[in-house]
Amino acid sequence: MTDQIYIQPLTTVPGPQAVEGEAVRLAGGMVYAREFAVILRRDGAVIERHIATRRTIDDVLAALPEEVGAEAEAQWSNLTLAHPPLELGERTIRLDQPQVMGILNVTPDSFSDGGAFMDDPEAMRSQAAAMHEAGAAIIDIGGESTRPGAKDVWEGEEIKRVQPAIEYCAGMGAVVSVDTRRPAVMEAALEAGAHIINDVSALRFDPRSREFAASSGAPVVLMHAPGSGADLHADPDYTSVVFDVFDFLRNARDKAMEAGIAREKIVLDPGIGFGKSLSDNLALLNALPLFHALGQPLLLGASRKRFIGALSNEAAAHQRLGGSLAIAQIGMDAGVQLLRVHDVFETVQARNVWRGLRDAALTDFAMLAD
Repeated sequence: MTDQIYIQPLTTVPGPQAVEGEAVRLAGGMVYAREFAVILRRDGAVIERHIATRRTIDDVLAALPEEVGAEAEAQWSNLTLAHPPLELGERTIRLDQPQVMGILNVTPDSFSDGGAFMDDPEAMRSQAAAMHEAGAAIIDIGGESTRPGAKDVWEGEEIKRVQPAIEYCAGMGAVVSVDTRRPAVMEAALEAGAHIINDVSALRFDPRSREFAASSGAPVVLMHAPGSGADLHADPDYTSVVFDVFDFLRNARDKAMEAGIAREKIVLDPGIGFGKSLSDNLALLNALPLFHALGQPLLLGASRKRFIGALSNEAAAHQRLGGSLAIAQIGMDAGVQLLRVHDVFETVQARNVWRGLRDAALTDFAMLAD
């Protein structure tokens, strides 16, 4: 018999003043949560669910079975944990507000751009500069497509693709992450000027990855995907997709820490679109605040993905801007720290408006209180 506990923020408010202090600042960001579901599962089935607030949470946690008490206390603490900024050489990425990560694919078979930036260096540079100027805090460079059915890429070829793009972006002062699951590519990318390792396999694809990531000292993004081999989309057998992804990411976090990766350098990504149905993706997006209970910054990568087309008469990838912005706002409302997107200018603009509304709400309630 195995018991597991989950604490999920349910409702948010513009600020704590709106409910006379009956709210907590979620993950040190600009979102305030008021009500929380405390969910107890036994052998995969939910057996208890309690609704708590800041004032009642201690009583709810105290009534839980002893074997989940420490984990429940840790999750509650994690929900209110303010994450330190990512210190990346001379650059600092603050995590107390949403930040935009721009996608730069240098592959021949990208679902979103059809390989436009692989064989045309000038187009690649122009795209990178445009994203940087539009306000991308990070540029994420990938040399291997991970869409369903994509072919494996030899690591030498992957290095050949990403290295010039990384050198160019780092040279213009951008923070760069490398989207790869191969330690040789990670090493070459960091030498070329990358700052962050973004591994869609959560450091599982190659057994050397955890050791290298730990020795590098670079921040790492660990993403959920059901497959552990070449096909990351394989074998999506979920009991409950939200809880299963949560448990996977908790395990990935713990294994990374056991390998020597500092906790403050770990970012988690629920892996929207990777081995997940439309209903799976929607369930995860609706449950995003839950993942703050893992105590790590969160990355959301749902830009232009297939499920957006499925909800909009099968619109092509380049016609999914509206849906992508809607999902970005869902992420911001959930307190997600990093938004990985194709359309940087539009997403930064949406983020700035969203932040203005959040700032104004705090000011308005403060004035009313006077």
